[in-house]
Amino acid sequence: MPDSSASPRSVVLAVVASTFFVGFGGGVIFPILPTLGEFLGISAFMVGLILAANRWTRLVANAPAGVLIDRVGTRTPFVVGLAVEGVATFGYVVALVADEVAVLPGAPEFWFLLARVLWGLGSALVFATAYTITADVSEADSRGTSMGVVRAGITFGFPVGLVLGGIVGEQYGNAVAFVLAAAFAALASVVAYFVVPETHVEAADRSVSPWDLELTTPALTVGLVNFGLYFAYVGVLFSTLVLYLEREALTISTDVLGYAVAFGPKGTSGMLMAVTVLAGSIFTISGGAASDTVGARVPVLVFFLATNCVGFVVLALAPSFPVVVAACALVGAGQGGVGGPLTALLADLTPEERMGRAMGTNNVLGDVGGGLGPMVSLPLVEAVGFGAMYAASATIAVVAGAVLVTGVYAHTGSLSPTVDESIL
Repeated sequence: MPDSSASPRSVVLAVVASTFFVGFGGGVIFPILPTLGEFLGISAFMVGLILAANRWTRLVANAPAGVLIDRVGTRTPFVVGLAVEGVATFGYVVALVADEVAVLPGAPEFWFLLARVLWGLGSALVFATAYTITADVSEADSRGTSMGVVRAGITFGFPVGLVLGGIVGEQYGNAVAFVLAAAFAALASVVAYFVVPETHVEAADRSVSPWDLELTTPALTVGLVNFGLYFAYVGVLFSTLVLYLEREALTISTDVLGYAVAFGPKGTSGMLMAVTVLAGSIFTISGGAASDTVGARVPVLVFFLATNCVGFVVLALAPSFPVVVAACALVGAGQGGVGGPLTALLADLTPEERMGRAMGTNNVLGDVGGGLGPMVSLPLVEAVGFGAMYAASATIAVVAGAVLVTGVYAHTGSLSPTVDESIL
C-alpha cells in the first residue's frame, strides 16, 4: 500500500507516471479509425460519433466523478478509472475481430462505440482525481507549476499513442497497436495502486448526481474556455488532420542514413499530432511555471490563447508540409500553455472542499466541446473545405480570451488579479 505521508513532489510524480502510461490508449485510435471507416463500412458521421463517444460519456460522468471524490477521496476512483481505461483500450481489438468471432455478435462500430464509452467512464475518474490530488498537495505559489507537470503527464502519453496508432498500425497492423496500448494501460493501474496515496478530505454531502455541478463564475469561466479549446483542438484538428493530409498528398518521405523512410497519411498524421501534444506538454509546464513566477494567471493565459489562434491561422494559409508542421506546433504550444495556468486558476478561486465538483464542471464543458467537434467537423469539412474550417477554429481562441477576462473581472473586480488576490 502507498505511504500516506509521501511528499507532495512524490505524489505529483506518481500521478504523472500513472497518467502517462494510460494516455497511450487515448491517442492510438485517432490515426487509425478515420481511415478504417470506408473499409469497415462506417459512415463519416459514425466515425465522428465513435471518436467523440468518450467525451459524451464524460458529459454525464464528470459531475458524479467530482462528487464521488469529495465524498470518498481520490485514491480508489483514480485506480479504478485507470483500470477501466485499460479494459476499454483492449475493446479496440475486440472491435477489429467482431465480424470473425462467433461469440462476439455485432458490427465493428458497436464494439468501437462501447470501448469509447468505457474509456469515457474511466477517464472521468482519472482526470478529476489527478487534478484534485495536485490541488490538495500543492501551495498557491507553486500550484501553476504542479498543475502544468500533471497536465503534461496526462497529455504526454497521448503522442506515444498517436505514434503507436500511426506507425505501428501501418507497419505491423492495427491490432498490434491496440494490444500494446492496452498493455501499457494495465501497467498504469498497477503503478497507481502501489504508489498513489489518499489526499482528499471527505465532505458531508453524500449525494451523487450527474447534474451536481459547481456553477460558480470561476468554474463556468474556466469550463467555457476549456470548451472552446477542446472543440478546436481535439474536435477539429485531431479529427480531420489525417483526411487533410490525404487530400493534399502531404506525407513524410525522406532519406535517413541512406535508407528511404516514408509514411502514409496515418503514420504522418500520427507524427504531426504527436508534435502538437509534445509541444503542449512542454508549454503546459512552462506556462504553469510562468504564472507562478509572474504571480498572475491571466496574462499567461491570454498569451497562449493568442498562440493557439495563430496556429490555426497558419494551418489555414497554405497546404505545404513545413507550414502544417509549424501550425501543429503552434496550436499544441497554445493548447498546452493554457492548461497549467487554467487549472491553477480554478484551484485558486475554488474552496478545497468543492474542488472535485469544480473539476467535474470544467471537464463536462471541455468534453462537450471535444464531443461536438468531431460530429460537426467531419461532415462539415466536406462542405466548406479544410481551409475555412481551420480559419473558423482560429476565432475560437479569441472568443475564449474574451470569456476568460470577463469572467475573472466579474468575480474578482480585476482584469488580472494576482495569485494572492485570487486564492481562497
